[in-house]
Amino acid sequence: MRLRKQKRHRKIVRFYTACFGFREPFKILCDGTFVHHLLANDITPADTALSNTLGASVKIFTTRCVHEELKSLGEGYTESLKAARNLFTARCDHEKRKSAVACITEIIGEDNAEHFFVATQDADLQKKFQMVPGVPVIFGLRNALLLKPPSSYQREFVKSTEEKRSHMSELEYKMLRTKKKVKLAVEEVQESSDVNERKVDQALENQETIMSKNGGKRTEVDRIQFKRKKAKGPNPLSCMKKKNHGHANLVSEKEMKNSEETMRTSRRKRKRPRTGKKT
Repeated sequence: MRLRKQKRHRKIVRFYTACFGFREPFKILCDGTFVHHLLANDITPADTALSNTLGASVKIFTTRCVHEELKSLGEGYTESLKAARNLFTARCDHEKRKSAVACITEIIGEDNAEHFFVATQDADLQKKFQMVPGVPVIFGLRNALLLKPPSSYQREFVKSTEEKRSHMSELEYKMLRTKKKVKLAVEEVQESSDVNERKVDQALENQETIMSKNGGKRTEVDRIQFKRKKAKGPNPLSCMKKKNHGHANLVSEKEMKNSEETMRTSRRKRKRPRTGKKT
């Protein structure tokens, strides 16, 4: 029996994960009746019991309105109130206290955006959430915890959403139309460029035929079009004047001659006349 129950629960969890985007760790929103049932039947610790039923890690939540409701019930629910305060608290943003049913329905809303598993012993609340897409319901039966299978309404909702996904939306149609227009414009531009290239090629071919008829000589139009620039001389204002190196060479030669003559005169010695010594 346990194996069958685990397989059934795994199939249900796969349905919600694949179709509605539930991810681990799964968040479970409890009301006061479920917390009291856990304590009355000694289903403790609650984390391990719920994780075994879902086959994944779990976080358990309650609300302030649930705490106030358990407080108002009297001394018989003091232990369940203490256990509820030890759990995580989900934001309800209610200044005045509301009933647990109204608080939980407001948190879940129309599409269960935060992906909560609802754990309750209230039969009316269970039926109510079976008519909301993407809301799995957990309840206790004596010492066991059970996960309700998805209702026919939830399955039909999944089928309709899959069909909508298969068909294209209006925005996608608009995107395709704009892409087609852009492609057509690009193709037109390419065709016009190809036509211009063909015209240029034809003009060149016509020039070659005319030149072949004239014996390879260019016409006056070709000469005008293809004038070559002649090489010009340098700008005379930007050129430096040449220096007269011949005069400088003459001056240097004269200086060399004068230096040689002075050297010769310095080397000559004065000849003194020799007089005979008197005896």
